[in-house]
Amino acid sequence: MNHSPHSRACGSCHAHAPHADAQPEATPTRPARPPTASPPWTAPLKKADGTAAGSAIASVTPEGLSVSVSVTGITPGQHGVHVHMTGKCEGPAFASAGGHWNPGSTKHGLDAPDGAHAGDMPNLTVAEDGTGTLTFTLRSGTLAELLDADGSAFVVHAGPDDQKTDPSGNSGDRVACGVFAAN
Repeated sequence: MNHSPHSRACGSCHAHAPHADAQPEATPTRPARPPTASPPWTAPLKKADGTAAGSAIASVTPEGLSVSVSVTGITPGQHGVHVHMTGKCEGPAFASAGGHWNPGSTKHGLDAPDGAHAGDMPNLTVAEDGTGTLTFTLRSGTLAELLDADGSAFVVHAGPDDQKTDPSGNSGDRVACGVFAAN
């Protein structure tokens, strides 16, 4: 399967030199969008009962947004994991996190011909001891979109994602959730 990166256009890629008569600004300016590098952005994961369940860490790479997830206390087996649209994790069902992060309005699934959502990831394998790790590069979506006005969350689902059924891959209930924030 080939997951080629999407092209990104730059609306204004030119730096402008100050005019010779320009005075230095009296106050520093704030960036127009969130930083594109450090710090990494972490989503501390919790289960519905408030128990810590690991973390997801997003960082910018030349290939896209790298998301590394590490879980503890999760039922062994395959679990769908995704970045979700809204930075809220209100239990017990975590429905407040909204649907999958999908700024490009595509179909769900890494195997879908019209997919994938920006937040779609391969399944996470959890071992018999309840731990699992996965690192995957999201090739569409930007840090600015991830950290937009309502933020984004990371969700671990009860079952595996079939990687094609829209909108969620039939991955079942949401068993852990965390909101991305700067370290």
